[in-house]
Amino acid sequence: MNWAARRLSGRMHYAWISVGVVFLVLLAAAGTRATPSVMMLPLEQQFGWSRATISLAISINLALYGLTGPFAAAAMQRFGVRPTLLVALGALATGVGLSALMTAPWQMILVWGVLVGGATGVAAITLAATVVNRWFTSHRGLAMGILTASSATGQLVFLPMLAAITERFGWRPMVLVVAAAAAVTLPLVAWLLPERPADLVLRPFGEAPDAPPPVPVAQKNPIALAFGTLGMASKRRDFWLLSGSFFICGASTNGYIGTHLIAMCADHGMTEVQGAGLLAAMGVFDLFGTTLSGWLSDRFNARVLLFWYYGLRGLSLMFLPHAFGIDFYGLPVFAVFYGLDWVATVPPTVRLATDVFGKESAPIVFGWVVAAHQLGAAFAALGGGMLRASLGTYTVATMISGSLCIVAAVMVLRINKAPRAMQALAT
Repeated sequence: MNWAARRLSGRMHYAWISVGVVFLVLLAAAGTRATPSVMMLPLEQQFGWSRATISLAISINLALYGLTGPFAAAAMQRFGVRPTLLVALGALATGVGLSALMTAPWQMILVWGVLVGGATGVAAITLAATVVNRWFTSHRGLAMGILTASSATGQLVFLPMLAAITERFGWRPMVLVVAAAAAVTLPLVAWLLPERPADLVLRPFGEAPDAPPPVPVAQKNPIALAFGTLGMASKRRDFWLLSGSFFICGASTNGYIGTHLIAMCADHGMTEVQGAGLLAAMGVFDLFGTTLSGWLSDRFNARVLLFWYYGLRGLSLMFLPHAFGIDFYGLPVFAVFYGLDWVATVPPTVRLATDVFGKESAPIVFGWVVAAHQLGAAFAALGGGMLRASLGTYTVATMISGSLCIVAAVMVLRINKAPRAMQALAT
């Protein structure tokens, strides 16, 4: 094992150091995924591309980000976390850097849609689920909450700075900064991310000393493993409830608010920096909200937590069109309310996937659930842009997004819930 990891492993349990490394990777990937929302207005002004055209590239990016997840999780089982992640990060840094040369819509679709979308799909929530399941027996919810919060922190760290760079120097220098941030994570992964606790002669955090060693995982073809797991999971109602609710989660966060909020703010006379600042403020609150959600998911019923998360998110979205008309208080209230809930759904969703499908299959199953999340995000990114182009306002799209969240709040109550007859037999 690398000498740097061995030196650090004696000072604290290395599970937390692995969490720190993955946090930084997810941070850089989150900043990269957020970049197109900053580019939307400059590309529209420089090239005359419509928001519907730009939204198409973003929707492809979001869809591939999700569809890559289960195959990435399977590749991590077959080839290892570190090699898989190094290839993805190298492709990510290269693709973002090349986007500074684009002058036509098809180039944005190819680079930001296909290349960046596929690469960020590896450095995604499925990576977090894989690392947490390998390194933790207890405190899984907390660790997953911390890693999920990195997505919000990515917006916090990157968006205001990127918007300021774009406003002063243009969008091309901005994408080069993003490419450099992705490149910086490469040596961290190479030097400080072991495959498993056993590589450092450690047990997972919280595992009893007399626990039996983990059963070796069969080395299967990643594509066959991903599709085989999908075939197994798709026979369960819980998989479709998890996927359906996460489809709505993606539609109401990354796809709609993450893609269109800056442009929505511009429709109401705000600058890009102000819109990015609003997203960053939401990121601050989500950092706390998602970490708290992880802590809560270790202690309370995950279904009930998701019911409240989706329900409150739906109400906050229905409030958003009115928030622009309320001086001073409107948007800050939305930022706090919505920000606390941005990706708080992830820890209890991972908890339910692990409870239903088991520790070994859960990362790949969750990868397919994340694929549904990103298909929802792609649907909302494209749909929001098309509705804005045809109606001249985002109000209808916002109300649709809020209504879908209410539907998700009802759906999640049925996940991992035994039929009444089985409950009666159990008692």
